[in-house]
Amino acid sequence: APGVYSTLAGFVEAGESLEQCVQREVREEVAVEVGNLRYIASQSWPFPHSLMLGFHADYQGGEIVPQPEEIEDARWFRLDALPPLPPHGSISRYLIELHLARRAGTAEPHLPA
Repeated sequence: APGVYSTLAGFVEAGESLEQCVQREVREEVAVEVGNLRYIASQSWPFPHSLMLGFHADYQGGEIVPQPEEIEDARWFRLDALPPLPPHGSISRYLIELHLARRAGTAEPHLPA
C-alpha cells in the first residue's frame, strides 16, 4: 500500500543457506551488509504458496540504495517516529513489533497463528 513500509523479503536460491539468502537479499535490495542473523519465526504465505521465514540481523555497513526495479523506497526510521506499517497478522509487522518490544524492554508480542 502507498506509504506503508515493511521488512525486506526474497526467495532462497538453489544451493543457498537461509543465512546466505538474507544477506544476499538485503545487499541486492538496499546495498546494506548485515550479520549476526537470528531466526525469529515462520509464517505460511499463500502467494505464491510460500513459507516466510523471519530474521533479525545487525547492521554491518553500507548506505541504503534501493534497488530500482524492486524497492520503491527504503530508509532508516527513528523508533519513536515510524511510518505506517504492514497489517497486524503479518510476519513483517510481528518482526517490527518484536524489535520494538525488545529495545523497550516491554512484553513481546505474539506471532499470529
